[in-house]
Amino acid sequence: MTQEKKTPEKLQEKFEELDQVLADLQKKDISLEDAFSRYQRGVQLVKECSAAIDRVEKQVQVLQEDTESEAGN
Repeated sequence: MTQEKKTPEKLQEKFEELDQVLADLQKKDISLEDAFSRYQRGVQLVKECSAAIDRVEKQVQVLQEDTESEAGN
């Protein structure tokens, strides 16, 4: 249960960092090197968020299937 509690917080933190990356990329005075570095971090965060959301969706699906099978008995 501890892991379930940490997942949304971590996901929220990743979204917040991704927002910061986007804000950084929109700055006019960002160097090409910094922009590329921030872009790479943004891509990494999107992949991590997507994987986390997939895990949560699978957990919800399992819970729904368990609930439906219990209701059917």
